[in-house]
Amino acid sequence: MEKVMDSISTVNGAISGVTSIIEMVLLLGIGLYLTFFSKGVQFRKFGFAMKNTIGKIFQKQKAGEGAITPFQAVCTALAATVGTGNIAGVAGAIAMGGPGAVFWMWVSALLGMCTKFSEVTLAVKFRERNSKGEWVGGPMYYITNGLGKSWKWLACVFAGLAVLASFGIGNATQVSSIKGSINSMLYNFGVFKTEDGLPVVNWIIGIALAAVLLLVMVGGLKRLASVTEKLVPFMAIIYIVFGLGVLIVNFKAIPAAFADIFRGAFSPMSVVSGGVAGLFITMGTTMQRGIARGVFSNEAGMGSAPMAHASAETDHPVRQGLYGIFEVFMDTIVICTMTALVVLCAARGNIVYGVEAGPALTISGFTATYGSWVSIITAIAICSFAFSTILGWSLYGSRCIEYLFGPKSVTPYVVIFGLVAILGATAELDPIWAVADTLNGLMAIPNLIALALLSPVVFKLVKEFFELNAKQPNLRK
Repeated sequence: MEKVMDSISTVNGAISGVTSIIEMVLLLGIGLYLTFFSKGVQFRKFGFAMKNTIGKIFQKQKAGEGAITPFQAVCTALAATVGTGNIAGVAGAIAMGGPGAVFWMWVSALLGMCTKFSEVTLAVKFRERNSKGEWVGGPMYYITNGLGKSWKWLACVFAGLAVLASFGIGNATQVSSIKGSINSMLYNFGVFKTEDGLPVVNWIIGIALAAVLLLVMVGGLKRLASVTEKLVPFMAIIYIVFGLGVLIVNFKAIPAAFADIFRGAFSPMSVVSGGVAGLFITMGTTMQRGIARGVFSNEAGMGSAPMAHASAETDHPVRQGLYGIFEVFMDTIVICTMTALVVLCAARGNIVYGVEAGPALTISGFTATYGSWVSIITAIAICSFAFSTILGWSLYGSRCIEYLFGPKSVTPYVVIFGLVAILGATAELDPIWAVADTLNGLMAIPNLIALALLSPVVFKLVKEFFELNAKQPNLRK
């Protein structure tokens, strides 16, 4: 079994490396293309987007039968994107790519705003009703309904990859993060002196998570959206508040951190320490780590978030597309930047450049500021981020399995999804989950092909929406 796992890791590593390069080229290329021909809609209409998204959060919203509110849709999408990668992934990007990786993370996010805007717009444009009367959409639907039945094979490829990825990056790896954070907290507070009692704890964690997941998933779209619209704002606010506290205490280090980010983007060796570790930090590594972190954090171009946005009650596809701009801004520009500044201002002394880093590096910035008691808060944050990701991906997986095999396949999928949560808490199958992560990356390729081919539809809808809005600002369907 060990040899089999090693072989899986080797093959997956080779495939993952190649596909990562292809994805980044495609993602940046499509992002630039969409930005240019939409005349930079994410920049010229940024104020309008914020006014019509975050500016309407506290307004009472209603959704018709089979739909959810626009805010519930964006919270469900954010639930999947705002995950442990916002804590661990950013720290890892800085450790392996230097502070300049943050700059390239921002670049990918600025382009990703337009990419996700286009995805969401197409998802609403080509959505349809399922047998329950719910709005369903996403890449598989805008491929089939937008490009025609002859392209259905591409839609099936996307849906199949998404289902498989939902078990790995969307479930087991997140459960593993929850298990790890709880185990660490129990160790820190002396509940366990040895690892003897942890297997029982892990079984309890897995069974409890599976039970809660099943309870939410059997309630359908409405229940899931109701949970995420409460969980996502709560966890985001808590993390941002504690992050701001770190920056206030370390405010003198902020200018130097920004200086390192901009200088390190083009000359990483001038920022990181020399020696053997410093040799690993090149401009190519800095760009790759930063862009990859941005892409895999906000999932722009991956095709996942449009499946949540397609269920929103809205009067025009572009209006919901604006939430795609807000979503990337919130995930990467706000939360990931907060993590980066916590690391660079409060945990700088713990960075070992050229060596992979995880959540411990970010957490060290918080503990250095608040003390060891804050490990409780960080554990809650990691658990909340990970659980929200599981909820979001449970929707994505069920939507894709429904597209492939019909509505009767959803119930078996829900049961299997719950069992995988138990497996993720009790078994060490890292190579298998790594394969699932690679499949998650491969999802982007069919989606990006569809985005390129359907881009004229996006440009037409953008022009139509803003011309109508200029004439009738309060336009409603």
